[in-house]
Amino acid sequence: MLSIEWTASQGWLPPRITPYQNLSLDPATCVFHYAFEAFEGMKAYKSAEGGLRLFRPDRNMRRLNRSAERIALPTFDGEAFTDLIAKFTRLEERFIPAARGYSLYLRPTLIGTHRTLGVGPPGSALLYLIASPVGPYYPTGFRAVSLAATTSAVRAWPGGVGDRKLGANYAPCIVPQLEAAKRGYHQNLWLWGEEEFVTEVGTMNLFVCIKERDGVDGEGRKCLWTAPLDGTILEGVVRESVLELARERLGKEGWNVEERSFTMRELAEAADEGRLLEVFGTGTAAVVAPVRMINWRGRDVDCGLKEGEEAGEVARRLKGWIDEIHYGDVEHPWSVKVN
Repeated sequence: MLSIEWTASQGWLPPRITPYQNLSLDPATCVFHYAFEAFEGMKAYKSAEGGLRLFRPDRNMRRLNRSAERIALPTFDGEAFTDLIAKFTRLEERFIPAARGYSLYLRPTLIGTHRTLGVGPPGSALLYLIASPVGPYYPTGFRAVSLAATTSAVRAWPGGVGDRKLGANYAPCIVPQLEAAKRGYHQNLWLWGEEEFVTEVGTMNLFVCIKERDGVDGEGRKCLWTAPLDGTILEGVVRESVLELARERLGKEGWNVEERSFTMRELAEAADEGRLLEVFGTGTAAVVAPVRMINWRGRDVDCGLKEGEEAGEVARRLKGWIDEIHYGDVEHPWSVKVN
């Protein structure tokens, strides 16, 4: 594991790479009582030639610093920490199989370590990195999921911290997820407000492919929508990548790629009219997670997949484009070589 201590008086201390080990913390440490904790999720990949690569690590560093700022934890030099992650990854290279779908999951974590029951900015902190080998998210191919549209619990709200990657955002979502599972659904689709705006799915960003009602010769324009970064949406690295690739490539095919607010009612109406083409989540773990149906107000809203189909064309194409970058099949500035 990689660890770097910080104190208010000395700043960041020299980094250490040591064998994986337990942390020794006082029971009064502030992370236990007031949730001074932020983290990231990223992966290291091995190309067919055996080279190691990180995917857009600058985005993870930027987001972790934004999370730290929001809860009074110290920020750090993102480039310097990325260099340390690269060194750590080289040391752990043996845990990354040279096969498609495999990677080394990296978990940078920042916690407050100040020993106090008083509520205030921590006077000490620990930034550390642990890792675990992971295999294909879908070992036998895509598996579309079903969602329970949820209004009884709220994941994020304006002025809150839903746009930061804090551990405190995750624990309150477990009970609603268990309740959805008891009803036979894989995840929650988080709706917000009386209008029931669509926000995120489980711990992923959500995208929908939809046709507009009006168009030339009655054929509505195809659109790719995702909720805007309004303070309630996590700034996902895969989300940003999907938007950029879609604008660059699908845009040439006539697609309108847009960050916009939309409601569950809009999706249900589009499904009823045959205009809802695809729905999928995006995130580091799965990259793309297709959705088959959404249960909303006692009815199942079909999300456009044909019988026997586990993923739509757009989801498949986006997953393929991103995987090509992950594994170095194509040279791209998002793929950072670990020399």
